Amino acid sequence: MEQFRNIGIIGRLGSVQVLDTIRRLKKFLLGRHLNVILDETIAELLPGHGMQISSRNSLGETCDLVIVVGGDGSLLGAARAMARYRVPVLGINRGSLGFLTDIRPDELEKRVGEVLDGQYTMENRFLLEAQAKRRNEPVGESDALNDVVLHPGKSTRMIEFELFIDGQFVYSQKSDGLIIATPTGSTAYALSAGGPIMQPKLDAVVIVPMHPHTLSSRPIVVNGNSELKIVVSSNLQIYPQISCDGQNHFTCAPGDTITIRKKSQRLNLIHPLDYNYYEVCRTKLGWGSRLGGGD
Repeated sequence: MEQFRNIGIIGRLGSVQVLDTIRRLKKFLLGRHLNVILDETIAELLPGHGMQISSRNSLGETCDLVIVVGGDGSLLGAARAMARYRVPVLGINRGSLGFLTDIRPDELEKRVGEVLDGQYTMENRFLLEAQAKRRNEPVGESDALNDVVLHPGKSTRMIEFELFIDGQFVYSQKSDGLIIATPTGSTAYALSAGGPIMQPKLDAVVIVPMHPHTLSSRPIVVNGNSELKIVVSSNLQIYPQISCDGQNHFTCAPGDTITIRKKSQRLNLIHPLDYNYYEVCRTKLGWGSRLGGGD
């Protein structure tokens, strides 16, 4: 297992609990004589920390492990930044759900210590990249670990568009939009819209319509290497938006083309050795336990 020496810390802003956990984490890491580097945005909220600080990009260049303290949203942001540097990411859950952040705050020292001792598994999760073009000129682009969503923005009107997969016409659709999700994102917005849960190791993408104006429009699962192209109707009277992970947004115009494909760099996500994806689903989604009360 890789030996981690330079540890970056990223935290969710606006939470006293996150700051308390970061202080504990910093103390623990320094006790193990490791080099700790704080993300510059969280460092401002920890006066007198005495640590090296760094921008998000510089963390990727200098660290061999990044620990995220927060919820899934915090890890999504870190994932998009760290994937290009192939820096492993570990999550400590200080959010409401925690599909991606495995470690509970009360077990911080034990679990992080196990990772530092080489007791972990590493999972590769792929991301999507989306680019919008207007008359063949790029007008917006971003990456997503969970999903790329075409939606009306602040308007309550439906939008109309065409979908192509690997150059083949699939359908035209009138709906509230379209969700294109990775297996990682299949338990997020796509699940709420009626999409399937996809095991994270699948090399596939799910396309989920949002309130389509026809009962026959259903989610479609396609190969993860497929290139998806959405053409916004030129007759549309509103300017729809593209949202990546619900965090990065750009606006499209009637007639724009949005291309979505797998990103070449992947996220290296670290889990404790006893990580069990189905146990996470049972816990977070309220599935039933074993008959007779077993685990």
